[in-house]
Amino acid sequence: MEYEKRMYLILHPNLALVGSQLDPSQFADHYTSGSSRYHSGKVIFAEVDPAFRHPYFPIEDMMKELVPHPDDGRPKATKFISSYRVLEHMDLEAILTLHLVTPEGDILSLPSEKCEGPEENSGQIRIYAEMAPLRMLVLSDYSVKDFGQYITGPDNPKGAPALFFTQIDLDVDDFVEEFEKHPFKEAPIKSIHPSRLRDAYRELKNSPEKHTKGLCLDSSIDQSSYRYIRRGFNFAKGNQTKCFVMPSLEEIERNNYKFWKHM
Repeated sequence: MEYEKRMYLILHPNLALVGSQLDPSQFADHYTSGSSRYHSGKVIFAEVDPAFRHPYFPIEDMMKELVPHPDDGRPKATKFISSYRVLEHMDLEAILTLHLVTPEGDILSLPSEKCEGPEENSGQIRIYAEMAPLRMLVLSDYSVKDFGQYITGPDNPKGAPALFFTQIDLDVDDFVEEFEKHPFKEAPIKSIHPSRLRDAYRELKNSPEKHTKGLCLDSSIDQSSYRYIRRGFNFAKGNQTKCFVMPSLEEIERNNYKFWKHM
């Protein structure tokens, strides 16, 4: 039996470019329940245009080895192409569809959409979760587009040439105001104590020349529900951006109840 040869960009929990003869749903099952590389948390990966080529990646060599198992004809699940400096050598235009997977293996597929939105204005303090290759939680008053350009700028020693990230859906201004009134208020993000978030917020507010403040060394995405993702996920590479917008919770519940139930 002939199987289609595909390429996937794994973004979480590890960063890698792989070849596979599995379709996206099968690939999601493979990593959440059917592999010796079993992973108990979320998996996020993107489908890559099979025509994509870059001299950094030995893609043609991989394609030759992407054949069914000789013993029983099963499709080849994964053939790793590269796991180092992957994102910086990717063409963002070659990233076709983003797939979000719950720990139970339920999958939500997102097409790319226009990045600009009503909340794109700079000045509002927000929380960004860097996911690949960096993995920090960062407080910033940059818009999504400006944050991506800042982190991937060539002169930023704390950045990276390319970044996959998202914004946490939390109104930081409202939370700090509430925390001042109710100091025993539960932390909105498990890995960050509310007082730490308040202090970082004050530092940004009182330092107009400062635009980012690290909150946590790990983005802790496995500890947070997909419900707390604001708008969707973003790729940045200098002046290039690519966005994958999540539907509303109501739309997800209506069209993909299994994912909604476990998200």
